Amino acid sequence: MDNAEKIAAKAGNFQLSCFYIGEALCGIDIDQVQEINKQISFTEVPHAPEYVLGIMNLRGRIVTIIDLAKKLGLGLSNLTEESRIIIVSSKEEHIGLLVDKITDVIMADWKQVAPPPSNIKGVQGKYFQGVLNVKNKLVAILDVEEVLAVERG
Repeated sequence: MDNAEKIAAKAGNFQLSCFYIGEALCGIDIDQVQEINKQISFTEVPHAPEYVLGIMNLRGRIVTIIDLAKKLGLGLSNLTEESRIIIVSSKEEHIGLLVDKITDVIMADWKQVAPPPSNIKGVQGKYFQGVLNVKNKLVAILDVEEVLAVERG
């Protein structure tokens, strides 16, 4: 099933938690977000893929932290006061996605979502479910399962 068919199969309103990775404005379906964490401390893991920053202990649960910019081919994230880790749940695991800046939560309708172009600002389109035009800004909707697919081998 391609992205256009996946979008057509979805219906109704949903909420997007929006954030920046460099200049790219992205969003994740809020149903996949467990929490947004300001604590950016982690332990490096030897021999991990270069986009894996390390692991952190989040209230007794080990969470793998991924540099989302590196994973998407946008270089490395710059750690700043605005950097955050978005904790997402995928296949009963918690994964932390390092992003440059959190913006806001927006309401959207799947009818307004267009399939992603094959290349979004240098980012591989396969990592996105679609794009949404909000107030003359293009929001790329992240496909969390696709981004994390390699992590599970």
